[in-house]
Amino acid sequence: MIMRPGQQLLLPANPLFVWGSLVGALLLNMVQNMGLWGRAAWTPDLLAVALVFWTVHQPLRVSIGVAFVCGLLMDVHHGGLLGQHALAYTVLSFLAVAMHRRLLWFTVPSQAAQVLPLFVAAHAVEVLLQLLVGGNFPGWWMLLAPLLEALLWPLASVVLLLPQRRAPDPDANRPL
Repeated sequence: MIMRPGQQLLLPANPLFVWGSLVGALLLNMVQNMGLWGRAAWTPDLLAVALVFWTVHQPLRVSIGVAFVCGLLMDVHHGGLLGQHALAYTVLSFLAVAMHRRLLWFTVPSQAAQVLPLFVAAHAVEVLLQLLVGGNFPGWWMLLAPLLEALLWPLASVVLLLPQRRAPDPDANRPL
């Protein structure tokens, strides 16, 4: 693969870190839903951000099947319509896989702007399913959630790529 000028060569991703970060994002999502704000419509979905990130960076390891299982776990946690998050995460993962090669050519702020429609689509699927089964409209504050998720993309890029940026065996003569 041809790299952009100035792009750092990364180490391979540790599978334990990938799966651990997904489990951590799932647990943070659960704690966030039970915490101070409850299930507020404007709160960002941290698991969705982690799923899109790893689907873009590791599409052979984290893909649509993982998104479906994570969605089912979130559905069970929410206690609502079974399959609502699963379908939204599956759509999100499919769109991320469809654009993962192109997305990696851009800078991180440009990537954040390009994943915003993915997050909007996932939230639209959730709201549409909720309305189809007779649920209430969560309010216009829900439009803030995809925007917050896109704003979290640069932070996720820094934090989740940090273990891959270290040198395998650093020494003073080789500053890679």
